[in-house]
Amino acid sequence: MTARLTLVSHHLCPYVQRAAISLAEKGVAFERVHVDLSNKPEWFKVVSPLGKVPLLRVRHDHPEEVIFESAVILEFLEETEANPLHPADPLARARHRAWIEFGSAILNAIGRLYSAADEVAFLHESRGLSDMFSRLEAELSARQSGSWFAGERFSLVDAVYGPIFRYFDTFDRIGDFGILDGKPLVQAWRAALSRRQSVKEAVSADYPQRLHAFLLAKRSYMSGVIRLQAIAVPQARSA
Repeated sequence: MTARLTLVSHHLCPYVQRAAISLAEKGVAFERVHVDLSNKPEWFKVVSPLGKVPLLRVRHDHPEEVIFESAVILEFLEETEANPLHPADPLARARHRAWIEFGSAILNAIGRLYSAADEVAFLHESRGLSDMFSRLEAELSARQSGSWFAGERFSLVDAVYGPIFRYFDTFDRIGDFGILDGKPLVQAWRAALSRRQSVKEAVSADYPQRLHAFLLAKRSYMSGVIRLQAIAVPQARSA
């Protein structure tokens, strides 16, 4: 497809990262524009029906089209660009789409985890999230034959789970929550994704600092852990 593509983004959005990874894996040139979702510009309000990112602005021979919702953007890229990331077999493709939806459910669970108001709620969400990764471990055990979800071939499922595992790079620096413990295949997949160029470059270099600041501002149980950690570190240095 010959078109100018602009990915309308937010620095922390994992759904934006999915699209950025897909574009990179396909070798498609694109521009990237970040918006402040706490102070949405007027042009963004006009073109985003749900007020969310990502958006893909497509400039072709006809007037600009704006595609919203990450799943729709991913499918559009599959239909219009080379280097497909979905398997060709319809049944395998359906399975991949289902596990992409499971990835979205995991992202919702992660949001509940870092928003949990107290320790009881946090531990409840932590157990639920651990159970979800146990289901994923079982799926990998039953089917995996290589580094990626589908074996040796990087797929859209990998593009979806790269941003999921990125949260745990920051979580691991905050505390030992044990969510991925006892899941060696999940851990190996996480490690492989962390080394993938498209996954690494889907965020800016200051992403860890931005996510840490976002979590600290949540006024949640996790933000309290971060504040206690900040107090403890200077004390340890002065001891």
